[in-house]
Amino acid sequence: AKDYELRQYETAKWVSTVIRGETQKEAMRQGFWKLFHYIQGKNEKEMKIDMTVPVTCLVKSGCTDFKISFFMPFEHQDSPPQPTDSDVFIEERKGAAIFVRSFGGFATPEKYTEEAEVLARILRNRGQPFHEDFFYTAGYDSPFKLFNRHNEVWYFKK
Repeated sequence: AKDYELRQYETAKWVSTVIRGETQKEAMRQGFWKLFHYIQGKNEKEMKIDMTVPVTCLVKSGCTDFKISFFMPFEHQDSPPQPTDSDVFIEERKGAAIFVRSFGGFATPEKYTEEAEVLARILRNRGQPFHEDFFYTAGYDSPFKLFNRHNEVWYFKK
């Protein structure tokens, strides 16, 4: 469709952390740094791992816990180094069909929520069943990239 796409994602490993009781913006900041330290060598193998995109944030309705994640590079999918920070963990996300809405600019939590609401409205209007109680934000750019930025919101198809 012109205003969203349906993607099929394969099962994959992500490195994640959950930040509790903060604003989404603060959770993203704290979570990003925890995960960045992991890829900089704060892991059992003291291995540096390339930064990947997207950086995702799981947003649940009425919840102040946010799960921030980095995609594990393909060369580490089979055996990612274990984190040494007890707040950081490796998770395997099962393959899924995901509705995606893309947008540009600098994404704020408010902008992500607004885009998620637009996507949810479109999906409801088109009779597409999806899990409405949570969505993911996905950011693809360094904070230093000023133009042609790419952001997404994801809803999982039922």
